[in-house]
Amino acid sequence: MKESPIRPFVAISLCILFGGAFAFSVTAILNGMITGFDRSIIDAVQGLEAPWLTTIMHTFSFIGSTKVVMLLIIAVTALLLWKFHVRSQAYFFFFAMIGTGILNQTLKFIFKRARPEFHRLAEVGGYSFPSGHTMMGFSLYALFAYLLWRHIKSTAGRVALVLFAIFMFGMIAVSRIYLGVHYPSDILGGMVASAFWLLFTILLFDQFQKRKKRGLVQD
Repeated sequence: MKESPIRPFVAISLCILFGGAFAFSVTAILNGMITGFDRSIIDAVQGLEAPWLTTIMHTFSFIGSTKVVMLLIIAVTALLLWKFHVRSQAYFFFFAMIGTGILNQTLKFIFKRARPEFHRLAEVGGYSFPSGHTMMGFSLYALFAYLLWRHIKSTAGRVALVLFAIFMFGMIAVSRIYLGVHYPSDILGGMVASAFWLLFTILLFDQFQKRKKRGLVQD
């Protein structure tokens, strides 16, 4: 397996950065510092409301739902295990995705933020911060890009891969604001929390790969 495109020093530095960003977002929410930001973004996004756009947003919200994401986790893990025969990548992907879900539910339970009540186009239960759709979507498409990056040779292919991942995650995240079930700060908090978790798991995965190269473990 090729070397990871993310260097340990860079990953550690970004972990610190995203951890600090998450702490700042929590502080801003608790102190009411971000209320104006949230409301202005909600007004701008929901101001675009149209029947055709609502259908699109419901579609992307469904793509980011627990049922669909779980099916994708199972499918990708199965492909990595039995089609491509890369057990370490399969275990890494599965562990990172399941860990994202557990982290999200833990954070929701800790902060217990109520969902917005401004203008609902969908009804959901549970707490608002951080956004589960955002965390799972970010992890899913970031890992998709990370695992495929090293197998794509052309610059155009890599650019297309990154743009696809950004588009899918971005549409899922925006759909949650459009449908009125999340504050923008829920989205930002979910993104940085997921980024922190992924970088941590990538560090562990890279250490595993180095040990495997030295013959200490087998794939």
